Amino acid sequence: MDGISEKREREKKTVSEMITLYCRKNHGSKHTLCDKCAEIKSYAYQRIDKCPFMETKTFCSNCKVHCYKPEMREKIKAVMRFSGPRMIFIHPVMAVRHVIESKRERRRLEK
Repeated sequence: MDGISEKREREKKTVSEMITLYCRKNHGSKHTLCDKCAEIKSYAYQRIDKCPFMETKTFCSNCKVHCYKPEMREKIKAVMRFSGPRMIFIHPVMAVRHVIESKRERRRLEK
């Protein structure tokens, strides 16, 4: 697997964990995602797979292009706002890695 494919898979894993956490806490889903959250996850995966900027960015949340349709962008933002702070308690390594890579990417873009 090349570096870009690995980045896509890491992004998908992070998004999946965040959507799962959101769905469990907001919709009471225990073992599977509700239909609304499954739709968000499927859409996010499609966007990640088609992203032409994966090589130069860390996560979709850092991207300035925003290829999500406006209504889906709002849905995914709600998931990220809810799940982001809680990830430190659920998946601390993943959360810390995301923060470090995000900060590194922001610094790189500012130069």
